[in-house]
Amino acid sequence: MKTMDEIIAFCKRRGFVYQGSDIYGGEAGLYDFGPYGVELLNNIKKEWWRANVQEKSNYVGLDSAMFKNPEVWVASGHVNGFSDPLSECKNCHTRIRVDKELGKIGVHADEKMSEKELQKLFDANKSKIKCSACGEGDWAEPKMFNLLVQSNLGDFTGENEKPVYLPGEACQGIYLNYKNIVDTTRVKIPFGVAQIGKAFRNEISPRNFLFRTREFEQADTQYFVKPRENEEPYQEIKQRHMDWYVSLGIDPKKLRFTQHEHIVFYASDAWDIEYNFPSYGFDEIEGIHDRTDYDLTQHTKFSGVDLNYVDPQTGEKYIPWILETSAGLGRMFLAFLCDAYTKEKVGENERTVLKLDKKLAPIKAAVFPLLKNKPELVEKARDIYKVLSSEFMCEFDDNGNIGKRYRRQDEIGTPSCVVVDFDTLNEKSKDFGTVAVRDRDTMEQVRVKITNLIEYLK
Repeated sequence: MKTMDEIIAFCKRRGFVYQGSDIYGGEAGLYDFGPYGVELLNNIKKEWWRANVQEKSNYVGLDSAMFKNPEVWVASGHVNGFSDPLSECKNCHTRIRVDKELGKIGVHADEKMSEKELQKLFDANKSKIKCSACGEGDWAEPKMFNLLVQSNLGDFTGENEKPVYLPGEACQGIYLNYKNIVDTTRVKIPFGVAQIGKAFRNEISPRNFLFRTREFEQADTQYFVKPRENEEPYQEIKQRHMDWYVSLGIDPKKLRFTQHEHIVFYASDAWDIEYNFPSYGFDEIEGIHDRTDYDLTQHTKFSGVDLNYVDPQTGEKYIPWILETSAGLGRMFLAFLCDAYTKEKVGENERTVLKLDKKLAPIKAAVFPLLKNKPELVEKARDIYKVLSSEFMCEFDDNGNIGKRYRRQDEIGTPSCVVVDFDTLNEKSKDFGTVAVRDRDTMEQVRVKITNLIEYLK
């Protein structure tokens, strides 16, 4: 059975994810995507954009600035309501996140509970929670800890009277540009806006690898609908987003919907799509929220700009309701990687293979000369690599025996290995002008004409 420790070690060993600032001892909650990781991440973004913008006639895209007027975060509720419950060990001052520590001892504590509700649960159970640093169990009362990360953009005095924040969530840029989009495009309600953007959170205790970090990317959609015409599109959006994960190869048995017991301040209903992670169990990869008219009402109030939509047919005015989907790309990345990571027996040996959907695979094809000490094979292989790399992300590899090269490509999820051998160059061979193409999953080979190779790989 695969474990998360095994996945994390694999990510570093094969160049998918590195600890941030690794040569300085690392920095908690920060990670860098390596050469194969950035390709997988970009492919996930590409497929997400295809499904949520390119193939949707009533969705448009956006890329809004990270920095925003500080009043935006007051209006959104983040300055006063974007907090996690923190407690501190009185003996060594180690901090814990209360809801997560209660969860570890089997006590359900939702991060969206009120401070009083959490205090009551914590008082009843804190004697069971031991400090991981010193082993004591003497805890201070829980306090709500705001997660917004402050900056000093344009402030050269150091007084910071009006703090500027890095985005606590990416979606606010969509609400701020809703009127611009209506005024400058042909969209009519109902319509959606999609965005992939950075978010930052001053996490108390970053943990679980990519699952909870201090810097991450979110892939959000906001669907604007007429008030009280939300239920049917809400159900459709939920199912469509679940189906997308399955369409890209995730085992449907490892996915589920979970409804929130405690609803955040801006939502009337909220569901999570959860994946069953190795070692961690089921946890959220995407949230789907019915935000009603909260966001546009707040921004109308704080900005003084009328954000009512005027129906071009009837002249009716109203503040649209918003149906949101929000996925952390790090969590999404981790779910796809965990699901694809496979160890299997091949004869007497074992191979590790990343069975990613071919659309997500970091490298689409690897090109090998059968032998590296035969210049004619190497030259032809490099010529083929040059042609293929104009169409796909490819690798050229002539290091080691052919079996080891296959195993290296299996590990990073490469769907096809293209081998230039002596038959490729032998005019008397029936396979002259062809290459051997080996499939990652079946490990079977077929001969393909070089002139048909691009089409075959597509």
